[in-house]
Amino acid sequence: IPILVKAGFRIIAPDLVGFGRSDKPTEQNDHTYLKHVDWMTKWLKLLDLRNITLFCQNWGSLIGLRLAIENQDRFTRIVLSNGGLPTGEQRMSEAFTNWREFSRNSPSFDIKFILQGATTTKLSKEVLNGYDAPFPDDTFKAGARILPSLVPISTDDPEHENNKKAIEQFKRWEKPFLTAFSDKDPITRGGDRFWQTLVPGAAEQNHVIIKNASHFVQEDKGPELAEVIIEFIKNNP
Repeated sequence: IPILVKAGFRIIAPDLVGFGRSDKPTEQNDHTYLKHVDWMTKWLKLLDLRNITLFCQNWGSLIGLRLAIENQDRFTRIVLSNGGLPTGEQRMSEAFTNWREFSRNSPSFDIKFILQGATTTKLSKEVLNGYDAPFPDDTFKAGARILPSLVPISTDDPEHENNKKAIEQFKRWEKPFLTAFSDKDPITRGGDRFWQTLVPGAAEQNHVIIKNASHFVQEDKGPELAEVIIEFIKNNP
């Protein structure tokens, strides 16, 4: 973020509901995929954000891509990293299946351990404490535990049709669209090719594979990722 700010951009990085330091829903069934899309849509419209370059990764993509396609007049460019719009038709990786099972059933849900396990970089104690801060005990972790189970893995999922519709609309998205996936993410690696061929706005863009980075690319290669975003914006004024 500081690199992008120094380059002259306004950066807004919202916490998803249940993940920041504000009050949280305490029950897992308080969370649904659609609720998260609706909550962030209300936030987007309340701030009346426009001319947005969306950077989205992980659940930021499951929610952010929906926001972009449902509010196209507000978005100018998209950078997608390590994420997508699952419809339940895709084959899920073993890594994701294991993560889903762990998040639902593990007696221990150590945020520091999870973050460190999804990076190639040795994170500092300060950084890990920062990630852990919103979750002082298990009563605060309802959202963190349930979100993996809200990813559509079958066509019976409530968001199957909405995501399928969004993907169909992305076939007509002509605004600039860049992929910047990690080479060592066991969950999404290789998913960038789908978007490069699907989205017209992805044609002739300088898509990148970020080397020696795992799922949380922001921690592994933050400065490199920031420069990729800056170059993308400059090349697509």
